[in-house]
Amino acid sequence: MHDHRKLGRELALFDTDPLIGAGLPYWLPDGAVVRHALEEYIRTAERKAGYRHVYSPVLGKRELYEISGHWSHYSDDMFPPMDLGAEQVVLRPSLCPHHALIYRSRSHSYRELPLRMAELGGMYRGELSGVLGGLTRVRAIQLNDAHIFCTLDQVADEAAAALEMIRRAYEALGISAARYRLSLPGPGGKYVAAPEKWERSIALLTEVLDRSGLPYEAAEGEAAFYGPKIDVQVVDGLGRESTLSTVQVDFHQPERFDLRYIGADGAKHRPVMVHRSIIGSVERAVAHLIEEHGGAFPAWLSPTQVVVLPISEAELPNAEALARRCADLGLRAELAGPERGSLGARIREARLVPYQAVIGAKEAADDRVALRLRDGRRLDPLPVEDVLDRIGALVGAHRTDLWDTLPRLEQDHSA
Repeated sequence: MHDHRKLGRELALFDTDPLIGAGLPYWLPDGAVVRHALEEYIRTAERKAGYRHVYSPVLGKRELYEISGHWSHYSDDMFPPMDLGAEQVVLRPSLCPHHALIYRSRSHSYRELPLRMAELGGMYRGELSGVLGGLTRVRAIQLNDAHIFCTLDQVADEAAAALEMIRRAYEALGISAARYRLSLPGPGGKYVAAPEKWERSIALLTEVLDRSGLPYEAAEGEAAFYGPKIDVQVVDGLGRESTLSTVQVDFHQPERFDLRYIGADGAKHRPVMVHRSIIGSVERAVAHLIEEHGGAFPAWLSPTQVVVLPISEAELPNAEALARRCADLGLRAELAGPERGSLGARIREARLVPYQAVIGAKEAADDRVALRLRDGRRLDPLPVEDVLDRIGALVGAHRTDLWDTLPRLEQDHSA
């Protein structure tokens, strides 16, 4: 079992400071690399799936959240308003209202739908200090969020496509879902009172889950205040469950913000809003990745992907050239020379790096490299160009395996 709070600090991924405040972690350089790689994977996947990216401010007038329903249903979890002259502004608890207004700012035809809008944006939750911890419960959140504005007939296909994006992301990240949950409203007054809209939303998400063939459980009291959700649950090393990804159907906010599109009949119609998050908050996703992999991230996520290990000072020029070639190819490489200890000591120090490129006198003379893989496997010396091409291909494809075809593979556990 790995505790991300302990391991994240040991690996210099993130930390906190009491002067910054509880629940407000900062990212150190290696952690920033992991976060950036994760964010770029998501942005690329979204672009390929037809999403358009936007930016929106982290503040909004209190009136915005009164219209959306957040103020009446969610204000206990929000930061208090700030007075600016005659206005009150608040740190946003979600991105949905901003995206609704971005949609509303232009007229739309049915031909434009589904309109897929995505953002990796900041939001804030007024969490009490007693529940804060590491990266899983924080006050400042970077959310992978998207909203799909579509017709009623398009909802099921868009929700199913979002579930497929989640599946592919989990495969690339080397993680798995513990279970799928259909999150339904429960008793109490924290939900929007619109029985007909709830019935339609639940029916649509149930159809998506049944059609997907995924096993799922229904859970009352877990819905958003405006609609039901498909939540993808993950479990940490201690067996604690949390939601990482979600797909939601919302009839409420399109009505509250009077969203419209022009149909084929020339009349105005109300779109449906599908909320969708592939990895949820970046903070919680990275926390889960640390605990799942113990810092041995998939190669495409690793802070350092290749460590170059010259056996002696004589191979330093070749090692420096190899590190430069890695950088030119977009690979994150580090040179660990003899001044940092024996070869065995340097290999042990780099135990979490996916690829350890050893260069001795023979390899230097032949422009080859003896590659050791993080899992203990060792390859016979190969041409540098071949090694870099194959590592680049695996990293570019977001593969979790370290090598594809292993010629003359040996097992090595001596280091």
